[in-house]
Amino acid sequence: MKKLAVIFPGVGYHTDKPLLYYAKKLAKQKDYEIIELKYKELPENIKGDPQKMSLAFDIAYTQTEKQLKEIDYEEYDKICFISKSIGTVIAASYDRGHELKARHIYFTPVPQTFMLAGEESGTVFHGLDDPWCQNPIVEKGCRERELPLFTYEMANHSLETGDAIKDLGIMTEVMGIVDRLLDIE
Repeated sequence: MKKLAVIFPGVGYHTDKPLLYYAKKLAKQKDYEIIELKYKELPENIKGDPQKMSLAFDIAYTQTEKQLKEIDYEEYDKICFISKSIGTVIAASYDRGHELKARHIYFTPVPQTFMLAGEESGTVFHGLDDPWCQNPIVEKGCRERELPLFTYEMANHSLETGDAIKDLGIMTEVMGIVDRLLDIE
């Protein structure tokens, strides 16, 4: 079985940060081919600024199209998109635009993700103190799209609380779930 995992980072959350690093490592252990997207020259301080957020999305989406243009998805038996923050909306949009029906692991999605995510397309991980996406938006989006939702008390947009031991516990729990998700056909 040929498997592909595409890693969609956030604006300031690159693929060597914990959630994406360990998810990528798990996928590699399960014989997924890994493609790590990189976004260059995105606007800064986009939180709360719809124009900058839209511009960041447009730039990152264009870069995603360029980086993935040579991929023949028909070669793969299984495709998984692992995404974080703005990467979640880019992954959902790319999947919809290319009609891939990839399985998604959505780490701390932004509100726009729920407008594009396919029904039953994946699993969402959300910190209950995430300032980027209000809890009711995540709950409603997951309910409407039938996306399993895992939430974490006092966790922020990086699923961190500020307590290193608690953060490691969250990371261990999240990666245990990701490990199982990567095995689902």
